[in-house]
Amino acid sequence: MNTGDKIALSTIAVVNQAIMESDNLETMCSHLAQLLVAALEIKGCVVFILDPKSQELEILSSFGLSISYLNKGPVLTNKSIANSIKGEPVIVQDINKSDKLQYPENAKAEGISAIISMPIRFRESVIGSLRLYHYEAWDLSERDITFLQCLSDHLGLAMSYTRVANALQLVKEAVTDIDNLWF
Repeated sequence: MNTGDKIALSTIAVVNQAIMESDNLETMCSHLAQLLVAALEIKGCVVFILDPKSQELEILSSFGLSISYLNKGPVLTNKSIANSIKGEPVIVQDINKSDKLQYPENAKAEGISAIISMPIRFRESVIGSLRLYHYEAWDLSERDITFLQCLSDHLGLAMSYTRVANALQLVKEAVTDIDNLWF
């Protein structure tokens, strides 16, 4: 792929709407992954959430990648495209010319040639990673990188909001249950 802009405004609008309309984290991320794979004509997409205790990225949602690739082993933040967890986008334009991958042989066997890893942030913290996998070498424009970072930041806000909204719903249900016991 050349360096020209690949992400259209219509893609931004559709993806943003999918994020805004969902109150279920898994459903939202599943729709997002499917939309990005179709709109960008890429091989796959994975939304990871960070486990702060183990420093592993756990799969929240994926689309387009095989089960064997997804189950290749733990994705460790210090070994797998490490700068992404520091809050920086990482573009691996050609996996054959990179030492940033934790499982390079698995990526080659899967038919992956390029990986884009965008940190998912909420405030000052990285809470996950949005990874896009392409079947050919991929050279993104600065505009597209900026779009993907904005998208992953929106995703971080939406993930945090959804967690808070779900927690509040549980509290509301618990209070209602207590009220029903007393009256």
